[in-house]
Amino acid sequence: MPSSNVIERSATVPTLTLVVPTYDEEAMLALCIDRILELRSEDLQLEIIIVDDCSNDDSLAVARKLEQQIPEVRVLHHQVNQGKGAAVRTGFQNATGDFVGIQDADLEYHPIEYQKLLEPLLNDKADVVFGSRYLRQDDRKVQYFWHSWMNKALTFVSNMMTNLDLSDMETCYKLFRREFIQSIDLKENRFGFEPEVVAKVAQHGCRVWESAIHYEPRSFEEGKKITWKDGVRALYCIFHYSAHTAPLPMQLIIYLFIGGLSAVSNIAIFGALFAFGFDISLAVAGAYIAAAFINYMLCIAILFRHKARWNTQAEIFFYLLTVSIMGGLDLVITLSLAGWGLSPLWSKTTATIFGFIGNFMLRKYLVFPERQIK
Repeated sequence: MPSSNVIERSATVPTLTLVVPTYDEEAMLALCIDRILELRSEDLQLEIIIVDDCSNDDSLAVARKLEQQIPEVRVLHHQVNQGKGAAVRTGFQNATGDFVGIQDADLEYHPIEYQKLLEPLLNDKADVVFGSRYLRQDDRKVQYFWHSWMNKALTFVSNMMTNLDLSDMETCYKLFRREFIQSIDLKENRFGFEPEVVAKVAQHGCRVWESAIHYEPRSFEEGKKITWKDGVRALYCIFHYSAHTAPLPMQLIIYLFIGGLSAVSNIAIFGALFAFGFDISLAVAGAYIAAAFINYMLCIAILFRHKARWNTQAEIFFYLLTVSIMGGLDLVITLSLAGWGLSPLWSKTTATIFGFIGNFMLRKYLVFPERQIK
Protein backbone atom coordinates (compact mmCIF):
# COMPACT_ATOMS: atom_id res chain seq x y z
CA MET A 1 0.00 0.00 0.00
CA PRO A 2 1.33 3.49 -0.79
CA SER A 3 2.11 5.78 2.10
CA SER A 4 0.35 9.02 2.88
CA ASN A 5 3.54 11.10 3.05
CA VAL A 6 2.99 14.38 1.25
CA ILE A 7 5.68 17.05 0.92
CA GLU A 8 5.08 20.65 -0.06
CA ARG A 9 7.33 21.31 -3.03
CA SER A 10 8.58 24.43 -4.67
CA ALA A 11 7.41 24.82 -8.25
CA THR A 12 10.81 26.17 -9.29
CA VAL A 13 13.06 23.58 -7.60
CA PRO A 14 13.33 20.24 -9.44
CA THR A 15 12.45 17.01 -7.66
CA LEU A 16 14.48 13.81 -7.98
CA THR A 17 12.63 10.57 -7.33
CA LEU A 18 14.84 7.63 -6.42
CA VAL A 19 13.25 4.19 -6.48
CA VAL A 20 14.88 1.80 -3.99
CA PRO A 21 14.02 -1.83 -4.88
CA THR A 22 14.51 -3.83 -1.70
CA TYR A 23 14.75 -7.55 -1.04
CA ASP A 24 16.32 -8.78 2.21
CA GLU A 25 18.31 -5.59 2.81
CA GLU A 26 17.51 -4.85 6.47
CA ALA A 27 21.19 -4.37 7.30
CA MET A 28 21.82 -1.76 4.59
CA LEU A 29 18.50 0.00 4.01
CA ALA A 30 18.73 2.71 6.68
CA LEU A 31 22.29 3.60 5.63
CA CYS A 32 21.18 3.71 2.00
CA ILE A 33 18.44 6.24 2.81
CA ASP A 34 20.89 8.34 4.83
CA ARG A 35 23.21 8.45 1.83
CA ILE A 36 20.37 9.47 -0.47
CA LEU A 37 19.42 12.31 1.89
CA GLU A 38 22.88 13.80 1.35
CA LEU A 39 21.56 14.91 -2.06
CA ARG A 40 18.97 17.17 -0.47
CA SER A 41 19.70 20.88 -0.98
CA GLU A 42 18.09 24.22 -1.71
CA ASP A 43 18.39 23.39 -5.41
CA LEU A 44 17.04 19.84 -5.31
CA GLN A 45 14.06 18.22 -3.64
CA LEU A 46 13.81 14.48 -3.07
CA GLU A 47 11.20 11.76 -3.24
CA ILE A 48 12.36 8.33 -2.06
CA ILE A 49 10.18 5.35 -2.93
CA ILE A 50 11.17 2.12 -1.19
CA VAL A 51 9.60 -0.90 -2.87
CA ASP A 52 9.85 -3.97 -0.65
CA ASP A 53 9.68 -7.04 -2.87
CA CYS A 54 8.25 -9.38 -0.21
CA SER A 55 11.47 -9.62 1.81
CA ASN A 56 12.05 -12.58 4.12
CA ASP A 57 13.83 -10.45 6.74
CA ASP A 58 12.78 -7.23 8.50
CA SER A 59 13.37 -4.94 5.51
CA LEU A 60 9.71 -3.90 5.40
CA ALA A 61 9.68 -3.01 9.11
CA VAL A 62 12.84 -0.95 8.68
CA ALA A 63 11.27 0.78 5.66
CA ARG A 64 8.06 1.58 7.57
CA LYS A 65 10.07 3.10 10.40
CA LEU A 66 12.03 5.26 7.95
CA GLU A 67 8.74 6.33 6.38
CA GLN A 68 7.47 7.56 9.75
CA GLN A 69 10.68 9.48 10.46
CA ILE A 70 11.48 11.00 7.05
CA PRO A 71 8.86 12.97 5.06
CA GLU A 72 10.55 12.24 1.71
CA VAL A 73 10.17 8.47 2.12
CA ARG A 74 7.23 6.47 0.76
CA VAL A 75 6.96 2.70 1.10
CA LEU A 76 5.31 0.29 -1.32
CA HIS A 77 5.10 -3.45 -0.74
CA HIS A 78 4.72 -6.50 -2.96
CA GLN A 79 2.71 -9.33 -1.42
CA VAL A 80 4.63 -11.84 -3.57
CA ASN A 81 8.30 -11.69 -4.57
CA GLN A 82 8.44 -10.67 -8.23
CA GLY A 83 12.01 -9.52 -8.86
CA LYS A 84 13.98 -6.29 -9.15
CA GLY A 85 12.45 -5.30 -12.48
CA ALA A 86 8.94 -5.55 -11.06
CA ALA A 87 9.93 -3.51 -7.99
CA VAL A 88 11.48 -0.81 -10.16
CA ARG A 89 8.38 -0.74 -12.36
CA THR A 90 6.14 -0.27 -9.31
CA GLY A 91 8.32 2.62 -8.18
CA PHE A 92 8.27 4.25 -11.61
CA GLN A 93 4.49 4.07 -11.78
CA ASN A 94 4.16 5.87 -8.45
CA ALA A 95 6.89 8.50 -8.96
CA THR A 96 5.92 12.18 -8.98
CA GLY A 97 9.32 13.87 -9.34
CA ASP A 98 10.68 15.61 -12.42
CA PHE A 99 13.45 13.03 -12.81
CA VAL A 100 13.35 9.35 -11.82
CA GLY A 101 16.31 7.11 -11.04
CA ILE A 102 17.17 3.82 -9.35
CA GLN A 103 19.17 3.25 -6.19
CA ASP A 104 19.92 -0.31 -5.09
CA ALA A 105 19.79 -0.71 -1.33
CA ASP A 106 23.11 -2.60 -1.27
CA LEU A 107 25.07 0.66 -1.85
CA GLU A 108 27.35 -0.68 -4.55
CA TYR A 109 26.68 2.77 -6.03
CA HIS A 110 26.89 5.97 -3.96
CA PRO A 111 23.80 8.21 -4.37
CA ILE A 112 25.91 11.39 -4.40
CA GLU A 113 26.82 10.45 -8.00
CA TYR A 114 23.32 11.54 -9.02
CA GLN A 115 24.53 15.13 -8.75
CA LYS A 116 26.57 14.51 -11.91
CA LEU A 117 23.88 12.49 -13.64
CA LEU A 118 21.36 15.30 -13.17
CA GLU A 119 23.46 17.93 -14.97
CA PRO A 120 22.68 16.90 -18.59
CA LEU A 121 18.97 16.73 -17.73
CA LEU A 122 18.90 20.08 -15.98
CA ASN A 123 20.77 21.63 -18.92
CA ASP A 124 18.30 20.02 -21.36
CA LYS A 125 21.04 18.04 -23.10
CA ALA A 126 19.52 14.62 -22.41
CA ASP A 127 16.34 12.70 -21.76
CA VAL A 128 18.13 9.73 -20.20
CA VAL A 129 21.47 9.58 -18.37
CA PHE A 130 23.37 6.39 -17.56
CA GLY A 131 26.04 6.15 -14.88
CA SER A 132 28.88 4.12 -16.36
CA ARG A 133 31.19 1.96 -14.22
CA TYR A 134 33.67 1.64 -17.08
CA LEU A 135 34.36 5.24 -18.13
CA ARG A 136 36.45 6.05 -15.06
CA GLN A 137 40.16 5.32 -15.30
CA ASP A 138 41.30 6.03 -11.74
CA ASP A 139 41.31 3.74 -8.68
CA ARG A 140 38.53 1.19 -8.25
CA LYS A 141 37.56 -1.81 -6.20
CA VAL A 142 38.48 -4.94 -8.17
CA GLN A 143 35.46 -6.90 -9.48
CA TYR A 144 34.87 -10.49 -10.47
CA PHE A 145 36.54 -10.95 -13.86
CA TRP A 146 33.78 -13.06 -15.42
CA HIS A 147 31.03 -10.85 -14.03
CA SER A 148 32.70 -7.75 -15.48
CA TRP A 149 33.41 -9.51 -18.80
CA MET A 150 29.79 -10.64 -19.05
CA ASN A 151 28.54 -7.08 -18.47
CA LYS A 152 30.78 -5.75 -21.23
CA ALA A 153 29.82 -8.56 -23.62
CA LEU A 154 26.13 -7.94 -23.06
CA THR A 155 26.69 -4.21 -23.57
CA PHE A 156 28.48 -4.94 -26.86
CA VAL A 157 25.63 -7.12 -28.18
CA SER A 158 23.04 -4.59 -26.99
CA ASN A 159 24.88 -1.79 -28.79
CA MET A 160 24.85 -3.75 -32.05
CA MET A 161 21.09 -4.13 -31.73
CA THR A 162 20.19 -0.61 -30.56
CA ASN A 163 22.92 1.35 -32.38
CA LEU A 164 23.70 3.14 -29.11
CA ASP A 165 27.38 3.45 -28.20
CA LEU A 166 27.05 2.73 -24.49
CA SER A 167 29.93 1.64 -22.29
CA ASP A 168 27.71 0.09 -19.58
CA MET A 169 24.24 -1.12 -20.53
CA GLU A 170 23.84 -3.14 -17.32
CA THR A 171 24.43 -0.24 -14.94
CA CYS A 172 21.95 0.27 -12.12
CA TYR A 173 22.21 4.05 -12.44
CA LYS A 174 19.69 5.01 -15.08
CA LEU A 175 18.08 8.44 -14.71
CA PHE A 176 15.01 9.41 -16.76
CA ARG A 177 12.67 12.28 -17.32
CA ARG A 178 9.54 11.11 -15.53
CA GLU A 179 7.20 11.71 -18.46
CA PHE A 180 9.30 9.37 -20.61
CA ILE A 181 9.75 6.47 -18.20
CA GLN A 182 6.06 6.50 -17.28
CA SER A 183 5.06 6.49 -20.95
CA ILE A 184 6.67 3.16 -21.88
CA ASP A 185 5.33 -0.30 -21.15
CA LEU A 186 7.94 -2.31 -19.23
CA LYS A 187 7.56 -6.09 -18.96
CA GLU A 188 10.62 -7.67 -17.35
CA ASN A 189 10.41 -8.67 -13.68
CA ARG A 190 14.05 -9.48 -12.98
CA PHE A 191 17.38 -8.17 -14.29
CA GLY A 192 16.10 -8.37 -17.87
CA PHE A 193 14.77 -4.89 -17.12
CA GLU A 194 18.18 -3.44 -18.04
CA PRO A 195 18.36 -4.48 -21.73
CA GLU A 196 14.61 -3.97 -22.10
CA VAL A 197 14.64 -0.35 -20.99
CA VAL A 198 17.76 0.39 -23.06
CA ALA A 199 16.04 -1.03 -26.15
CA LYS A 200 12.99 1.16 -25.58
CA VAL A 201 15.14 4.23 -24.93
CA ALA A 202 16.76 3.67 -28.34
CA GLN A 203 13.46 3.00 -30.10
CA HIS A 204 11.99 6.27 -28.82
CA GLY A 205 14.96 8.28 -30.08
CA CYS A 206 15.86 9.63 -26.65
CA ARG A 207 18.88 11.84 -26.15
CA VAL A 208 21.24 9.64 -24.13
CA TRP A 209 24.15 10.78 -21.98
CA GLU A 210 26.71 8.84 -19.93
CA SER A 211 28.53 9.97 -16.80
CA ALA A 212 31.41 8.18 -15.08
CA ILE A 213 30.59 6.85 -11.61
CA HIS A 214 32.35 4.95 -8.85
CA TYR A 215 31.29 1.39 -8.17
CA GLU A 216 32.06 -0.78 -5.15
CA PRO A 217 30.82 -4.29 -5.97
CA ARG A 218 29.87 -6.59 -3.17
CA SER A 219 30.57 -10.32 -3.21
CA PHE A 220 28.02 -13.11 -3.35
CA GLU A 221 28.86 -13.79 0.30
CA GLU A 222 27.82 -10.20 1.05
CA GLY A 223 24.45 -10.72 -0.63
CA LYS A 224 24.92 -10.16 -4.36
CA LYS A 225 21.90 -11.76 -6.05
CA ILE A 226 22.53 -11.74 -9.80
CA THR A 227 23.55 -15.12 -11.33
CA TRP A 228 24.60 -16.56 -14.69
CA LYS A 229 20.93 -17.34 -15.39
CA ASP A 230 20.24 -13.61 -15.36
CA GLY A 231 22.99 -13.18 -17.96
CA VAL A 232 21.29 -15.73 -20.23
CA ARG A 233 17.95 -13.97 -19.72
CA ALA A 234 19.58 -10.61 -20.50
CA LEU A 235 20.90 -11.99 -23.80
CA TYR A 236 17.42 -13.22 -24.69
CA CYS A 237 15.95 -9.82 -23.76
CA ILE A 238 18.44 -8.01 -26.00
CA PHE A 239 17.16 -9.96 -29.00
CA HIS A 240 13.51 -10.00 -27.93
CA TYR A 241 13.23 -6.24 -27.33
CA SER A 242 15.82 -4.90 -29.80
CA ALA A 243 15.99 -7.17 -32.86
CA HIS A 244 12.79 -5.94 -34.51
CA THR A 245 14.23 -2.41 -34.73
CA ALA A 246 17.92 -3.36 -35.08
CA PRO A 247 20.00 -1.99 -37.99
CA LEU A 248 19.29 -3.83 -41.23
CA PRO A 249 22.65 -5.71 -41.36
CA MET A 250 22.01 -7.15 -37.89
CA GLN A 251 18.49 -8.21 -38.88
CA LEU A 252 19.87 -9.96 -41.96
CA ILE A 253 22.42 -11.84 -39.83
CA ILE A 254 19.71 -12.94 -37.42
CA TYR A 255 17.44 -14.01 -40.27
CA LEU A 256 20.34 -15.96 -41.80
CA PHE A 257 20.40 -17.98 -38.57
CA ILE A 258 16.60 -18.40 -38.63
CA GLY A 259 16.61 -19.37 -42.30
CA GLY A 260 19.49 -21.80 -41.80
CA LEU A 261 17.82 -23.47 -38.84
CA SER A 262 14.56 -23.72 -40.79
CA ALA A 263 16.38 -25.28 -43.75
CA VAL A 264 18.09 -27.86 -41.52
CA SER A 265 14.70 -28.63 -39.94
CA ASN A 266 13.18 -29.02 -43.40
CA ILE A 267 15.80 -31.59 -44.40
CA ALA A 268 15.66 -33.44 -41.06
CA ILE A 269 11.86 -33.66 -41.03
CA PHE A 270 11.80 -34.79 -44.67
CA GLY A 271 14.31 -37.53 -43.86
CA ALA A 272 12.29 -38.66 -40.84
CA LEU A 273 8.99 -38.75 -42.73
CA PHE A 274 10.51 -40.58 -45.68
CA ALA A 275 12.13 -43.11 -43.33
CA PHE A 276 8.74 -43.78 -41.73
CA GLY A 277 7.32 -44.74 -45.12
CA PHE A 278 5.61 -41.56 -46.26
CA ASP A 279 5.30 -40.99 -50.00
CA ILE A 280 8.02 -38.63 -51.21
CA SER A 281 5.51 -35.96 -52.22
CA LEU A 282 3.84 -36.07 -48.80
CA ALA A 283 7.23 -36.03 -47.08
CA VAL A 284 8.27 -32.95 -49.06
CA ALA A 285 5.00 -31.14 -48.32
CA GLY A 286 4.99 -32.09 -44.64
CA ALA A 287 8.60 -31.05 -44.14
CA TYR A 288 8.02 -27.75 -45.96
CA ILE A 289 4.97 -26.92 -43.82
CA ALA A 290 6.79 -27.84 -40.59
CA ALA A 291 9.83 -25.76 -41.58
CA ALA A 292 7.57 -22.80 -42.39
CA PHE A 293 5.99 -23.12 -38.93
CA ILE A 294 9.44 -23.25 -37.27
CA ASN A 295 10.51 -20.20 -39.28
CA TYR A 296 7.43 -18.28 -38.17
CA MET A 297 7.93 -19.13 -34.49
CA LEU A 298 11.62 -18.18 -34.61
CA CYS A 299 10.75 -14.89 -36.32
CA ILE A 300 8.38 -13.84 -33.54
CA ALA A 301 10.64 -15.22 -30.80
CA ILE A 302 13.90 -13.48 -31.67
CA LEU A 303 13.56 -11.14 -34.66
CA PHE A 304 10.22 -9.52 -35.42
CA ARG A 305 7.50 -8.42 -33.02
CA HIS A 306 4.35 -10.54 -32.91
CA LYS A 307 1.21 -8.59 -33.88
CA ALA A 308 3.31 -5.51 -34.62
CA ARG A 309 0.58 -4.13 -36.90
CA TRP A 310 -1.86 -6.96 -37.62
CA ASN A 311 -3.82 -9.23 -35.32
CA THR A 312 -2.75 -12.87 -35.13
CA GLN A 313 -5.07 -14.10 -37.88
CA ALA A 314 -4.00 -11.39 -40.35
CA GLU A 315 -0.35 -11.95 -39.50
CA ILE A 316 -0.65 -15.69 -40.17
CA PHE A 317 -2.55 -15.00 -43.40
CA PHE A 318 0.18 -12.71 -44.70
CA TYR A 319 2.85 -15.16 -43.58
CA LEU A 320 1.22 -18.02 -45.48
CA LEU A 321 0.84 -15.70 -48.46
CA THR A 322 4.57 -14.96 -48.46
CA VAL A 323 5.36 -18.66 -48.10
CA SER A 324 3.19 -19.38 -51.15
CA ILE A 325 4.66 -16.49 -53.16
CA MET A 326 8.26 -17.41 -52.39
CA GLY A 327 7.61 -21.12 -52.91
CA GLY A 328 6.21 -20.39 -56.36
CA LEU A 329 9.02 -17.96 -57.13
CA ASP A 330 11.59 -20.54 -56.06
CA LEU A 331 10.11 -23.04 -58.49
CA VAL A 332 9.89 -20.53 -61.37
CA ILE A 333 13.49 -19.29 -60.93
CA THR A 334 14.89 -22.81 -60.65
CA LEU A 335 13.08 -24.12 -63.73
CA SER A 336 13.81 -20.97 -65.76
CA LEU A 337 17.54 -20.99 -65.05
CA ALA A 338 17.73 -24.72 -65.71
CA GLY A 339 15.88 -24.17 -68.99
CA TRP A 340 18.45 -21.54 -69.96
CA GLY A 341 21.23 -24.08 -69.58
CA LEU A 342 22.40 -23.50 -66.00
CA SER A 343 23.03 -26.68 -64.01
CA PRO A 344 20.20 -27.78 -61.66
CA LEU A 345 22.43 -27.25 -58.61
CA TRP A 346 23.35 -23.68 -59.55
CA SER A 347 19.78 -22.97 -60.59
CA LYS A 348 18.51 -24.04 -57.18
CA THR A 349 21.32 -22.18 -55.38
CA THR A 350 20.47 -18.93 -57.21
CA ALA A 351 16.77 -19.39 -56.45
CA THR A 352 17.62 -19.98 -52.77
CA ILE A 353 19.58 -16.71 -52.58
CA PHE A 354 16.68 -14.82 -54.10
CA GLY A 355 14.37 -16.68 -51.75
CA PHE A 356 16.37 -15.68 -48.69
CA ILE A 357 16.30 -11.99 -49.60
CA GLY A 358 12.67 -12.10 -50.67
CA ASN A 359 11.52 -13.95 -47.56
CA PHE A 360 13.30 -11.48 -45.32
CA MET A 361 11.91 -8.41 -47.07
CA LEU A 362 8.35 -9.74 -47.15
CA ARG A 363 8.49 -10.69 -43.48
CA LYS A 364 9.92 -7.32 -42.50
CA TYR A 365 7.61 -5.09 -44.53
CA LEU A 366 4.45 -7.19 -45.02
CA VAL A 367 4.07 -9.82 -42.29
CA PHE A 368 5.64 -7.98 -39.34
CA PRO A 369 5.60 -4.27 -40.29
CA GLU A 370 6.54 -1.93 -37.45
CA ARG A 371 4.35 0.97 -36.43
CA GLN A 372 6.33 4.19 -36.22
CA ILE A 373 6.94 5.33 -32.64
CA LYS A 374 6.01 8.96 -32.18
